[in-house]
Amino acid sequence: MTIPLGLVVTLLCMFGGFAAMGGKISVIWQPWEYVIILGASIGTFIVANPMKTIKDSGTGLIEAMKNTVPKKEDYLVILTCLFSLIRELKSKSRAEVEKHIDNPSESAIFTAYPRVLNDEKILTFVCDYFRLILMGNARTHEIEALMDEEIATMRGDKLKCYHSLVAMSEGLPALGIVAAVLGVIKAMSALDQPPEVLGAYIGAALVGTFAGIFFSYAVVTPIATQVKIVREKQMRQYIVIKQTLLALMNGAMPQIAVEHGRKAISAADRPSVDELENATLATGNAGAAGGAEKKAA
Repeated sequence: MTIPLGLVVTLLCMFGGFAAMGGKISVIWQPWEYVIILGASIGTFIVANPMKTIKDSGTGLIEAMKNTVPKKEDYLVILTCLFSLIRELKSKSRAEVEKHIDNPSESAIFTAYPRVLNDEKILTFVCDYFRLILMGNARTHEIEALMDEEIATMRGDKLKCYHSLVAMSEGLPALGIVAAVLGVIKAMSALDQPPEVLGAYIGAALVGTFAGIFFSYAVVTPIATQVKIVREKQMRQYIVIKQTLLALMNGAMPQIAVEHGRKAISAADRPSVDELENATLATGNAGAAGGAEKKAA
């Protein structure tokens, strides 16, 4: 909700300051100047980007508005799911673990964590690298290099909408000048009019320059920055998974492996050691109870 709040503060300060200086707000209201600037900007945005990026930009804007980023609870779910998989890998045969990886929708582990199961990209990332670990032939540094490459590729895809919005914001001041020039052309065609009419035309033309700079630096650029922040935070989940799996490949026990992942989380969203321990203990107790029931049956 910070985007609407920031825009409200910006508009109040700008229009309030202008009115306090004795300016008339009605002078700034030049709808056709705004149509020229924003219409041309949106048109060039469509020309410069494939449809996939255009659609993703809409998704990115919605995510930025809603601040759709992983919370502490989301990280806890991911780490606990990884803990369960690693514990299964340490205690069960390869064939038993492969059942979870090959068919996650029917896996008792994944179905216990809908947050992971319903996120196709995270689920695929986890399953792909667990499958490589199960094969047993890949070295740790090779897996790490592969993870880094995939994460960099996903990050590049995630930030395409950010770069397209930045390009759009950089073009807005120039489009404002275009609108201003068109306004001046209109004013020049009315040189036979009284000074007050001609002055109104010139003032309207200058609104184009103001609007282009305003929309660039006070609207589109801050929103693009927020889109980038949200997308970067979303990518942090893959870093957490990466660190956990690398610790596993280096021989760490399940609790130590997920601790490696926990340390990769930003301090503001990082669950405490006790919170993670309680979550994994609850998983361990549930698994032990399930095993006892199975033996009794």
